[in-house]
Amino acid sequence: MAETKTVHSPLVTYFSMLSLLTLCPPFVILLWYTLVHADGSVCQTWDYLKQHGLQGFINIWPRPTAVAWKIIACYAAFEAALQLLLPGEKVEGPISPEGNRPVYKANGVAAYVVTLVTYLSLWWFGIFNPSIVYDNLGEIFSALIFGSLVFCVFLYIKGHLAPSSTDSGSSGNMIIDFYWGLELYPRIGKNFDIKVFTNCRFGMMSWAVLALTYCIKQYEQNGKVADSMLVNTILMLVYVTKFFWWEAGYWNTMDIAHDRAGFYICWGCLVWVPSVYTSPGMYLVNHPVNLGLQLALYILAAGILSIYVNYDCDRQRQEFRRTNGKCLVWGRAPSKIVASYTTTSGQTKISLLLTSGWWGLSRHFHYVPEILAAFFWTVPALFNHFLPYFYVIFLTILLFDRAKRDDDRCRSKYGKYWKLYCEKVRYRIVPGIY
Repeated sequence: MAETKTVHSPLVTYFSMLSLLTLCPPFVILLWYTLVHADGSVCQTWDYLKQHGLQGFINIWPRPTAVAWKIIACYAAFEAALQLLLPGEKVEGPISPEGNRPVYKANGVAAYVVTLVTYLSLWWFGIFNPSIVYDNLGEIFSALIFGSLVFCVFLYIKGHLAPSSTDSGSSGNMIIDFYWGLELYPRIGKNFDIKVFTNCRFGMMSWAVLALTYCIKQYEQNGKVADSMLVNTILMLVYVTKFFWWEAGYWNTMDIAHDRAGFYICWGCLVWVPSVYTSPGMYLVNHPVNLGLQLALYILAAGILSIYVNYDCDRQRQEFRRTNGKCLVWGRAPSKIVASYTTTSGQTKISLLLTSGWWGLSRHFHYVPEILAAFFWTVPALFNHFLPYFYVIFLTILLFDRAKRDDDRCRSKYGKYWKLYCEKVRYRIVPGIY
């Protein structure tokens, strides 16, 4: 088994893990409570907690119910079945540090379409009302918080006792191993990839399902859907559609190819994505805003443009890699740096670093339209309250941290070639600024 290279220092990891364990679960509950039961007002929640103290917080924390567990179990089983059973093209992931190349079945678009059509059909034909999901949202989040923690313990035990590949190893520190994970590509059997399930089929899919849920709940409640909710829902669905269209490209990113399956990424995808990423829509259910046709269309167009640019950045780099640099970028031959690096097994490999097109503007330019897209699907809530914008702020911090981690990893991997690359592409994220 290979030794784990920690992403951050032990001190930072301890602090991060203690923060996630102690602050994130209660934050998820407080976010839900404030957006659904306190009119989105942080002050209102704060006054309640000041008045009632710890007991008040215990009172607002919903207990996981049988209904919540059933909803989660049915959804998880359905997504797992689609991941295993739907046909899809075989796609190879990048070669791992240990020289392994994971093989995936690319059926994300099919799973996405089947999920949304099934969900809408169950509602349309009166078999299941999505309002039930919204009405039990607190209980569902509470169950996910505890259930996902148990799942992460399972991943830790599996990583020690039955790793799926040689891309697994311990740092020698139990806390770091639990937090960052032991396995890079954990699987159940030969074909069921755990990270594809947690990140894509549970986490990202729940984003689309909950976006529709909020829209349907507002319709059931008011007999109509406000244009603000429509803009929010459409933009979120366009973004998630883009994600599944590009899912095979996602398997080459840091989340899958570099971050191991531990508490940090798996608990995040199972709990944080459904609760925090969908929060602007959660707020809009009880706070419909009438934007007017013109403003709604402007926001919609700006959001779709941002999502398209984000997609085109990833498409450009994927095409460059697929053709080994023999393609056109913005109508001309791409400029590049040919970088060599040595694998852990001592082999010398070559990588091409793209320095033109979107990737000539900054080293992580694709994060700019991603943050803008999040802003545009939140701005229909207008500016009465700060909390609906928490996701935009969180995403900005997350992506700036990810850009730094990616730069550090590339500096370590490519050495002098990375220095050359940074001289050519000077800015990390925002051209001309940062």
